[in-house]
Amino acid sequence: MKLSRFVIVKLTFFLILGICLGYFLNITLLWSIVTCLLLLCILFLILVLNTNRFQPPLSFGIVAFVLMISIGILSVNIHNQKLQKRHYSHFKLPVESVTFKIKSVLKSNTYYDKYVIDILKVNTKNVTGTSLLNIKKDTLSASYKIDDVFLTTDVFQDILPPLNPNQFNYKQYLERQYIYNQITTSKEHLLQLPKSKPSILGIAYATNRAISSKLKTYPFGSDELAILNALLLGQRQDISETLYTNYTKAGVIHILAVSGLHVGILLLILNYILTPFECIKHGKIIKTGCIIILMWCFALLTGLSPSVSRATLMFTLVAISLNSNRPSNIFNTVAISAFLLLLCKPMLLFDVGFQLSYTAVLSIITFQPKLNALWFPKTKLSKIFWNTLTVTTAAQIGVLPLSIYYFHQFPGLFFLSNLIIVPLLGYILGLGILIIALASVQLLPNALVYIFNETIAFMNGFISWIASQQHFIFDAISIKLNTLLAIYAVMLNLIYVYTNPKFKSISIALFTCIGLQITLIYNDVSLYNSEWVLFHKNRQTLLTYKDAITLNIYNSDSSNTSKSYPLKDYIISKDIKNQTNESLKSVYNIHHKTLLIVDSLGVYNVNTFKPYFVLLSNSPKVNLNRLIDSLSPKEIIADGSNYKSYIKRWEATCKHKKIPFYQTGKKGAYIFKE
Repeated sequence: MKLSRFVIVKLTFFLILGICLGYFLNITLLWSIVTCLLLLCILFLILVLNTNRFQPPLSFGIVAFVLMISIGILSVNIHNQKLQKRHYSHFKLPVESVTFKIKSVLKSNTYYDKYVIDILKVNTKNVTGTSLLNIKKDTLSASYKIDDVFLTTDVFQDILPPLNPNQFNYKQYLERQYIYNQITTSKEHLLQLPKSKPSILGIAYATNRAISSKLKTYPFGSDELAILNALLLGQRQDISETLYTNYTKAGVIHILAVSGLHVGILLLILNYILTPFECIKHGKIIKTGCIIILMWCFALLTGLSPSVSRATLMFTLVAISLNSNRPSNIFNTVAISAFLLLLCKPMLLFDVGFQLSYTAVLSIITFQPKLNALWFPKTKLSKIFWNTLTVTTAAQIGVLPLSIYYFHQFPGLFFLSNLIIVPLLGYILGLGILIIALASVQLLPNALVYIFNETIAFMNGFISWIASQQHFIFDAISIKLNTLLAIYAVMLNLIYVYTNPKFKSISIALFTCIGLQITLIYNDVSLYNSEWVLFHKNRQTLLTYKDAITLNIYNSDSSNTSKSYPLKDYIISKDIKNQTNESLKSVYNIHHKTLLIVDSLGVYNVNTFKPYFVLLSNSPKVNLNRLIDSLSPKEIIADGSNYKSYIKRWEATCKHKKIPFYQTGKKGAYIFKE
């Protein structure tokens, strides 16, 4: 069957196109509303004029798809909280107090407990909007819960963009969740207020935490309990760094995040267990209803995280499709779930988890039947392993380009680790649900705890062995966005050739292959540009010069920083093959302009040249007024190696002298332009 014949697939494609246009082009809300209304009128007019025709004309389809693009644009605007009149960002008076409710609990870092909050009031005015909350860690106080309401006198702060090139843009990531500001406070500055009625998320979180507390009373090992919390309660914060790294290297990190894989396995288990219902009247309806209720109970158990909620919605539709008496197509089912999710939350399109989940599912339903037909095993055990291998391989075919694009690595032994872990996961999920049910009523026998501990210990040991095979882990791989899109274009066209082997399809596939080659050549050529960058790093001066695929690193100390922040991601992104490390010198010639570095010694008496840039490094005790008068530089730069009090004083001096002052701690790395 051809995908193009399914209307919902087409509608979802054009909705995605509209969301992309709405996000990147910033089309106004008024224009998107007017366009949608106009297209609706045209569509209605076409229907009225063609009521007697058996099939609608071509113009109807064209207008419908353009309307769907407009709906995508409108969806982006409607969900943009900043466009709402009551959003807190429109509050003009000085902020004296903020009242908020905790919406979700995030993973803490070394210094702060982190939450997403709904803003209820600014001063005494009712407002809307979400923000990030950072609370300084206090070991004596318990963490707060969803639906807790507080008042604070600390005000909103901007979320800073990344200070160095090619770093993860946390500001952009939060903006796609409509979080534009943050509040940083301490528990002493929070006044807890009475709660409103509990939300569904609050009930889910309270249930999750209550079960977790009861599990701690049983003799689970620390790693085993952490895995149980991750697999069934969606809580990964207790997993050790070593264990998490091992799962990443083995290519099975996806099993630690409750998502489509877990819900899919649960659907298969429930579909098998509840098969006897089909023997009674209306049994399929009862069976489907029970499956849906139990899947959403599982989602509630895990805290209704976004990844679990969207996976449960998708497999709810799959469950209906599997147990309906009418023929259906899995592509339509997946497209409907994506359509509904994107209509309600258009920014999900840019979520990595959303992209990986749907790419994996589409890849499985496309490639797995073809791979499965290559061999027909005789025994039941061999069938299980063959099906697992084909499903895993099919999923990897689809997600591999995305994984490399986002994570820059590929575990070569993924097929071996998944061959063992995925079948084992079904057993672990079933056993884990039984353990949670018994622990909730305090009837869990220690024998079950022992069995679970041994099972998880075996799985962790196997994962550790896979992760130790360093020769099969391919990391530091980088591809650009244009290459990613070209790869998927080639894959789609190869599928088209396989299903429709004609001259036209083969010609299109060849053109997409040529397009991929052009993008690779273009990206390779662009990498050969030279570039000088002064990175921002605390207590250190870090200057680099990239010449083609070689990076020369000039460091204020003797440490090798190429495998750590901030150079690691830069080296991967720029496809650096060679690196050199040298001590920092006092003078550099950058694009025919002289850079003078004044370090802690404060020496700058030079008579042979006039520097264009002066870099202040390691808090030199200099009179900046005198330095400017003596050297007449065009720009003063201060990096992260300096004391903040010094930087503040230098900035004031430069402002008085009317000379540009660049601070890497505020503006990010300094990239020297030609």
